[in-house]
Amino acid sequence: MYAIIETGGKQYRVQEGDVINVEKLGVQAGEKVTFDKVLAVSKDGTISVGTPFISNASVSASVLEEGKGKKIIVYKYKPKKGYHKKRGHRQPYTKVKIETINA
Repeated sequence: MYAIIETGGKQYRVQEGDVINVEKLGVQAGEKVTFDKVLAVSKDGTISVGTPFISNASVSASVLEEGKGKKIIVYKYKPKKGYHKKRGHRQPYTKVKIETINA
């Protein structure tokens, strides 16, 4: 059994027991989170697809930690003009463990 959920403008295919990194949710470690934007659910070989979401489906998860990803360097320059800019960025994320899929 798996589900496709949407959070943070991205879509994730999840099963029970999966650990995924999603966009920062602003929730403390150890708390529970419910994702109610479920796009599709596959159960016993049959797939239910929502338009755009399945109304009574949800996915519950527990928050493991919040952190920052690896540093990404953004470097801009214009040739022959002496223009150089170097910026770094670390994208924040929330690591969650999928507990149950309610379909």
